[in-house]
Amino acid sequence: MKIKKVMAKKLLTSNKKQTIEITINNKFTASSPLGTSTGKNEKKPFPNKGIDHAIKQVQKIKNIKIESFEDLKILEKLTKDLGANTTIALEFAVLKALSNNKIWKYLNPYANKLPTPLGNCIGGGKHFEGESSDIQEFLLIPRTKNFFNAAFANHYIYTKIKREFKINKKTHENAFVLPLSNIETFAYLKKLLKRNSKELGFKMDLGIDMAASSLWKGHSYVYENHSKKEKFKQLAKQEQISFVNKLIEDYDLKYIEDPIQEEDFDGFSKIKGFTVGDDLISTNLNRLKKAKIKGVIIKPNQIGSLIKTKEVVDYAKSNNIIPIISHRSGETNDNTIAHLAVAWEIPYIKTGIYGKERISKINELIRIEREI
Repeated sequence: MKIKKVMAKKLLTSNKKQTIEITINNKFTASSPLGTSTGKNEKKPFPNKGIDHAIKQVQKIKNIKIESFEDLKILEKLTKDLGANTTIALEFAVLKALSNNKIWKYLNPYANKLPTPLGNCIGGGKHFEGESSDIQEFLLIPRTKNFFNAAFANHYIYTKIKREFKINKKTHENAFVLPLSNIETFAYLKKLLKRNSKELGFKMDLGIDMAASSLWKGHSYVYENHSKKEKFKQLAKQEQISFVNKLIEDYDLKYIEDPIQEEDFDGFSKIKGFTVGDDLISTNLNRLKKAKIKGVIIKPNQIGSLIKTKEVVDYAKSNNIIPIISHRSGETNDNTIAHLAVAWEIPYIKTGIYGKERISKINELIRIEREI
């Protein structure tokens, strides 16, 4: 496949930030999302000269022959100074062109498994401007191998929450912002999932993305959203570790993402249960090799290279670390991560529950499941 023409333009994400959309040969279009709660080890989405400079430069690419996934290295050399989002949007578009929009089948024609969708149902932190939960995401984990049923279950619980609270405050990822303290939210969800698992026909587990780097103030973790019965909390490192481990035990948490701030590799190693690194790793292989974790978040635009993203996935799987591919808070309708989840046999996908940018990935996975 020869890249004859590259067209690029600005696109607004779901939270109204500017990102880039790229079209290859007038036919194959892709875009890359933007994070809000970003790790300091992530690559910058755009160069210092700005998105307009990136658009101008990437449109100069032409007459480049790409015949395989490995050939993306050619593009990565050409775009290394144009920002992570520029490179990823271009690579997504090229994969669509190579595969005629069947990326999963092109990369892995024998793929036959769908990921489990982790559903962000209640949230706060940096994903909401205003009073909210300190914990960024409360995540639903449906225990069924059927993707359609899992996606339905997440939406079913989401709808239950809306009906019970009659509230429409939402985070950037369309999770509900509830008038509950952190601990009250845990207690509510534990009862809700127990009550509805039987009706759904399979278990619904609970997980969290604590996004602890946003709570870390240089000397302690600061929690503000408490009920009147709870005291304002400032926790030192060891207190944070004990607090998280108690949450895991009390609320049977099956997934704990970023419970410790992003530079504390030692702290992560002392958390019990299924610990997952996002800001800690930033889809960086060197950082993953240092970490003692059970799972790793995969976000292509954190590292700005699909070649390096695949290396992280492969290393994780060969070292019994579970990869979880993830959307960002500022999303687009691009569904490439759904294809990568299937092609690379990634067991979990974080892609939200509600909103057209989230549902675009869910519906694409439903279509792939039917085809498989």
